[in-house]
Amino acid sequence: MRPVVHGRESAWPQAVAEVARRIRESVALHGPRSVAFYLSGQLLTEDYYVANKLAKGFIRTPNVDTNSRLCMSSAVAAHKRAFGGDLVPGCYEDLELANLLVLAGSNAAWAHPVLYQRMQASARPGRRVVVIDPRKTATSDLADLHLAIRPGTDTVLFNGLLVWLADQQAVDNGYLEDHCEGFDASLSAARIAAPSSEAVSRICELPVEDVIAFYRWFAEEQRTVTAFSQGINQSSAGTDKGNAIINCHLATGRVGKPGASPFSLTGQPNAMGGREVGGLANTLAAHMDYDRPDARARVARFWETEAVADGPGMKAVDLFDAVERGDIKVLWIMATNPAVSLPETHRIRRALDLCPTVIVSDCVRDTDTARHADILLPAAGWGEKDGTVTNSERCISRQRRFLPLPGEARPDWWIVSAVARALGHQAGFDYEKPADIFREHARLSGFENAGQRFFDISGLAELSNEQYELLEPVQWPVTVAASDSRRLFTDGRFATANGRARLIPIASRLPARNPNEAFPLIVNTGRIRDQWHTMTRTARSSRLLAHRPEPFIEVHPEDIRALSLSPGALATLKSAHGHFVGRVRSAPEQRRGEVFVPIHWNDQFTGQGLATALTDSLVDPISGQPEAKYGRATLTHWPARWYGRLLVRRDRPKRWKADYWAQQVLPDCDSWIVAGQCKMDWKSAVPDWLGGQPQLVMEDVREGRFRAARLRNGQLEAVLMVDRDAAALPSVDWLVSCFSQPELDEASRRGLLAAKAVDGDDAGNLVCSCFQVGDRQIQQAIGRGANSLDALGRELKCGTNCGSCLPEIRSLLVAATEVV
Repeated sequence: MRPVVHGRESAWPQAVAEVARRIRESVALHGPRSVAFYLSGQLLTEDYYVANKLAKGFIRTPNVDTNSRLCMSSAVAAHKRAFGGDLVPGCYEDLELANLLVLAGSNAAWAHPVLYQRMQASARPGRRVVVIDPRKTATSDLADLHLAIRPGTDTVLFNGLLVWLADQQAVDNGYLEDHCEGFDASLSAARIAAPSSEAVSRICELPVEDVIAFYRWFAEEQRTVTAFSQGINQSSAGTDKGNAIINCHLATGRVGKPGASPFSLTGQPNAMGGREVGGLANTLAAHMDYDRPDARARVARFWETEAVADGPGMKAVDLFDAVERGDIKVLWIMATNPAVSLPETHRIRRALDLCPTVIVSDCVRDTDTARHADILLPAAGWGEKDGTVTNSERCISRQRRFLPLPGEARPDWWIVSAVARALGHQAGFDYEKPADIFREHARLSGFENAGQRFFDISGLAELSNEQYELLEPVQWPVTVAASDSRRLFTDGRFATANGRARLIPIASRLPARNPNEAFPLIVNTGRIRDQWHTMTRTARSSRLLAHRPEPFIEVHPEDIRALSLSPGALATLKSAHGHFVGRVRSAPEQRRGEVFVPIHWNDQFTGQGLATALTDSLVDPISGQPEAKYGRATLTHWPARWYGRLLVRRDRPKRWKADYWAQQVLPDCDSWIVAGQCKMDWKSAVPDWLGGQPQLVMEDVREGRFRAARLRNGQLEAVLMVDRDAAALPSVDWLVSCFSQPELDEASRRGLLAAKAVDGDDAGNLVCSCFQVGDRQIQQAIGRGANSLDALGRELKCGTNCGSCLPEIRSLLVAATEVV
């Protein structure tokens, strides 16, 4: 891939010159704020640092935000309000040391599978786990108590906990007196919001005995960790939810102690690294803030620039509103896909179309966002560049390149530095390698610090190139004076002006827009096991897409009956500004009146499956984080006249259209799940679908059944299966196996016409992605006597690698036991 400028491939010097020209002209005509950057937690820290330095220090635009705004900014704001800085006090070891582990809004089994295995492996007599989530997820298998809370009521639950702790005399008065402020006001606010366990039970729609059990366990156990993630953060009250949790830990003195801390589980590989260098619009580099005295001047002195941006700048949703209004003339997007990930996607796409200059740096050429780019720059992917990342426990690790740079792709720091030099800033951007940038980043963290900021890695500022290459993971702070940095605030000293932590009064604020007659259902959105963000990378792996190959809607069985839906059929969710079509999945673990949809699908892989079409641009007033976990919609049957499965050998022209489609990239071919609402004359249409006349055809008009396959020299080129019943279609795994045959044997030809796999060839629905093991294989192994996780692992290897499939394997074991 080469740079593309205005639709034409270009060389790097010309592309860099054009980017610089567009920025220079926009600043001259409209001022620095007319230029904006939208970055990503998938950048390395060195990439992030250079982009922020150019934008805030030399272009002097404060309008630099990141997609971490969509996942972590409420946790950041909660940390700042409570601790005086964006500081995570605990470490991963605490998840194992805790005797009470509370997982709030976190499906760690799917979203943090390695951490989940550590939690699972540390199970022991007396250790309890509480999972707080409206849905019963794979993580709930770990739970001694699952609180299926009403969406949006987390502040009520934790305010009620604070009241319980006070009434049971379970607060640490000595710790509060010596190290905290705001307890009395916070307790008063909590008593108004959640005066009793009975009130919490009613508002949160939980059994009162479960509420009391949770409160009693929290009061009794000193070693308590509350790990929270997107279910807390992605809310219009996300910051308050985070502080309601932190209040309970401060009130009991459980911060920065072994096995006792609130713990924010980060949503992206390097969201923490981006926060360190000022990736959020309201922050400066080295964890400095605009509202701190002399912070802007200090950064300017270090960078040797006249001044830095007079921010703070606009946060993500406001930033794209400004693009739509025409206030932003140049928008540079790096390693993210806002045309899919931001709420009200139709407005985001309109804004991109209206923006005079959209620059996109990405390692994938064709994304929903890249389609709106005026200038497309080929950036190195995750495994193709060197640098550092920081994880949830403040641990800095080296990211080492394990793949060569493809074509003319370049690391993001190299691209930004080249543009900076083209803008005339040669002296500040003459980096030769990532180590140069890291050393500068480390020096800035200690520059004129004198202990004023907890973020200090100046002890790494003099690393040689060789030492940088060999750098072992290390938790910050890392100063010249060696210290144990595993936990923060161990001495009760915080990053506030007076050194005391702040409890924040929380007036429980429920979701702003409740279900009504027009939109009676609550829509929850989230990750699934094998996909990441908007699928621009992960959907290109056939193994990862096999587990959930198309968009779906999880619905409670009673709602399915009440709405006259059918499991396995298609349905439409409609909101005030968009719709989503997906396969109905019966989910007894789902609360009634609520549905769940995955966030990942984009327009490359389906026609009508964008989850953000269902969520509003409502944001937390403090953090600016959108409310992704609470939409409103109506759900109706999608009247399919026929269902189909199409497989075509790779890179064949597409000449067909379907009302519904979802694509899956497979090893030897491309596959589509399709459906239509109109009657089809398949015999006349099939050449367009298969790319030519078929050699094998079977049609049963009365049953609504059609099969056709096209061969070339005996090898399968394309196959189309159509049926009135989606369940009658064969599994994709068997069909793929037919493409690998040099010449299709007679049994496979008969099987294609019968839409029935050759005996023993159908693995069933995928369960284990690591070893490609299907549910039918697991059921057969159980029938042969492999009736435990260990036995199945020995026979099939399923569940023995990443472990994220273990909850599903357990379900199959339980189902087999119930049948017996």
